[in-house]
Amino acid sequence: MSNLVILPILIPLFFGAMFIFFHNKLATVRLLSFVVLLINTATAVFIVYEVFSKGALILETGGWKAPYGIILIADKLSSLLILTTNIIALAACWYAGATLDEEREKHYFYTLFLILIAGVSGAFLTGDLFNLFVFFEVLLMASYGLIVLGATKIQLRESIKYVLLNLFSSMLFVTTVAFLYSVTGTVNMAQLAERVGDVQQKGVLTAIAILLFVVFATKGALFPLYFWLPKSYTAPPPVISALFGALLTKVGIYSILRVFSLIFIYKLETTHTFFVVLAGFTLVFGVIGALSTHNVKLIIAYNIIPAIGFMILGIGTFSSESLAGTIYYLVHDMIIKAALFFLAGILVYIAGTSDLRQMGGYIKKYPLVGWMFFLSALVLAGIPPFSGFIGKLLLLKGAFAEKHYMIAAIGLGCSLLILLSIIRIFIMAFWGEQKEVKRIKLKPGMVIPPLALLCFSIFLGIGAEWIYPHIQSIADGLANPSEYINEVLKAR
Repeated sequence: MSNLVILPILIPLFFGAMFIFFHNKLATVRLLSFVVLLINTATAVFIVYEVFSKGALILETGGWKAPYGIILIADKLSSLLILTTNIIALAACWYAGATLDEEREKHYFYTLFLILIAGVSGAFLTGDLFNLFVFFEVLLMASYGLIVLGATKIQLRESIKYVLLNLFSSMLFVTTVAFLYSVTGTVNMAQLAERVGDVQQKGVLTAIAILLFVVFATKGALFPLYFWLPKSYTAPPPVISALFGALLTKVGIYSILRVFSLIFIYKLETTHTFFVVLAGFTLVFGVIGALSTHNVKLIIAYNIIPAIGFMILGIGTFSSESLAGTIYYLVHDMIIKAALFFLAGILVYIAGTSDLRQMGGYIKKYPLVGWMFFLSALVLAGIPPFSGFIGKLLLLKGAFAEKHYMIAAIGLGCSLLILLSIIRIFIMAFWGEQKEVKRIKLKPGMVIPPLALLCFSIFLGIGAEWIYPHIQSIADGLANPSEYINEVLKAR
């Protein structure tokens, strides 16, 4: 047992609650929030070191042995995602101090922000489906507060759609978990993996798997359930959009990856073939959305969707290599999407509009921002040697190995269109005729966070020789679920 496991949840949750009483003392709360996230990131680094060097860390809360008690488990996958989450949160905290107006900050932004990080961390660390639902609700409640923070007309309009859809999916989630418990007698994921093969009511189990997939697909924004995402994620300020785009949909993808590589693996030829088909539609419709608008923030938001398609392709192919591609691409996309939302926020701040057609020539006054956009486009599209290329290479190699030639071709074509959609921002906003715009001095807190995340993303690419073996070891563990089961249930 290790109490380390609960710290990434407990630290932001405790301090988030404390900041309720000091929300008017902004300078203090800003500084303390950054320090809290710095400590949380250091904790995540130590957890990653412990897990990769000594094995999974498990906390049986209250001393109750698995599968009877609440289990938190930091394995290689969850610990890596916890670290990535905290790196993004640290950058977002700095960016928020430089970009958010004081009115929004005073209305409990830092409290909601830290509770969101606690909920995301809990979803990654929990070892049972019911508590996955609980942590989903924690992060969603925080996101409901963040999406309406400022109460502009567009925020209120989009929040209604966002809240209603998530309330429906949450009700479906808890109902489905109850059905699964009635069939198997447990909600512990490791024990579920042992028991589903012995269930006689295969039809009921298949229906449960479908319902769970619908829940996670809604939260992860897969085709055709992505319609709520683009405008909902662009309505709030850029720092909140970055948190949503980098973290929330990825919790849905993590849930699909965990559940459908551990529990529902008894009919791979049916379920995972369906995932591959769905991945193709998600890729195509996401790219179409990104190319159909001149709104900078919408272009970035729509590009979340094809990234989800790539990840689902890896899960559907379900080879060790393709799973490694999914994990690599997941970490890459979390970081680069946050950076792109930050950069989009800077661009809108400079131009005073999000319409690309009213921008141009900014490269002369803001060369660093322009070249960061250019590099981000290359990273996102998967141009060698950047991190997007490593993830896509593994995914497409896995698809070709399993003879999914059509979806591999769609993936290659969509990669070029993704590059076109982002490079269009660089060409239209930074080249061309120079628009009359007052020179605005950018604060360091606006520029350094996206620059730091971009450097992390580039390191994921050029440092692949060092990083890839660790990612592959995670994928090997997912392809061999008995390792996870034995870790959790070994104390019985």
